[in-house]
Amino acid sequence: MRTESNRKPQAPPRTAHATMAAPGTHFPFTLHVAPDYEAMSQAASGCIAAEIQRQPDALICLASGASPARTYELLAERGRTEPQLFNRIRVITLDEWVGLTVDDPASCATYVREKLVKPLQIGPDRFFAWKSQPADPQAECRHVADWLAANGPISLCILGLGTNGHLGFNEPADELQAGPHLAELSEASLTHAMLGQTGREARFGLTLGMTDILCSRKVILLVSGPRKAEQMRRLFTQRISTHFPASLLWLHPALMIFSDRPAASLLRAELPP
Repeated sequence: MRTESNRKPQAPPRTAHATMAAPGTHFPFTLHVAPDYEAMSQAASGCIAAEIQRQPDALICLASGASPARTYELLAERGRTEPQLFNRIRVITLDEWVGLTVDDPASCATYVREKLVKPLQIGPDRFFAWKSQPADPQAECRHVADWLAANGPISLCILGLGTNGHLGFNEPADELQAGPHLAELSEASLTHAMLGQTGREARFGLTLGMTDILCSRKVILLVSGPRKAEQMRRLFTQRISTHFPASLLWLHPALMIFSDRPAASLLRAELPP
């Protein structure tokens, strides 16, 4: 999958902190900038719950990391008072570090299991995760592709924005992979905070591909903290490039971006004070 484009959608509407595209504009996605991380997480969790209400058996793809952590905690809290809301959803993990044990605290499967699967009592028949120590990584990729073909498409894909613009382990490159694949990790991924929780090395990752992501019916991108401000600014340059995988989200027809103020700090030309 190789894409370069100079397509220039209209600039985003000016907004206080929550925003839908203004009437009469053709802004290609919804941008919600909240004053802080907690408010961003509250807004995102409410949006996810509303999507589940619309589709109770939704297949939800979950990213790991700091940006979605509080959103997941809020959904877990809601599950304690509204368990029926989540009793049919299905969950698939976006990616996984290769070489970590299945119960390693840094593994993506463990993260998702602890944040949502256990609290929401999602059974094994409704939770699908990558194997972190597959005997044959290519066979594992085919297995995930086959499962997704039989159970997809993804209803709602929840993503974080990598510090180099990656989505999952779709790393910047001349070409991007369409489907599930084994990826050599970039320096940005190798220094991810999750790996600080383990003594094991991970040079490779397993991840859904860009076509898997773009074929999701809806996508939520969560962006938080000042370390992500430059990548948010870069996203809003509106240039689509495989060297900045997140930019391909401009092509998605139902994208929602939730950000806190620190992450959106370099967008002040587009946002009011």
